[in-house]
Amino acid sequence: MYDKRNEMAAADQVIHPLKSLTRAQFAALGGNAVAYLRLVTGAVLDTLIEDATFEAEAEYQLLMSANGTPLLVTDTTDSVNDWLGENNLGLATLH
Repeated sequence: MYDKRNEMAAADQVIHPLKSLTRAQFAALGGNAVAYLRLVTGAVLDTLIEDATFEAEAEYQLLMSANGTPLLVTDTTDSVNDWLGENNLGLATLH
């Protein structure tokens, strides 16, 4: 006798491939198509980006790739939007 329920139970236990990614593999997803934006102070930027000087109390917009690589530092939203449009990248929201 053939029992279809056994096949259905086995199918329910299949692990989705995205759940088995390493941190590095997960970070690389969308790395060349997606960026995210963080508001940071100049003091924070000084610790992230070498060979640059920022006003410690000023607030900047830091655009980063999905893998955490800094792409753009600016103080205006228009600059971010222009850069994203020129480089054909989408903006992901942080959660």
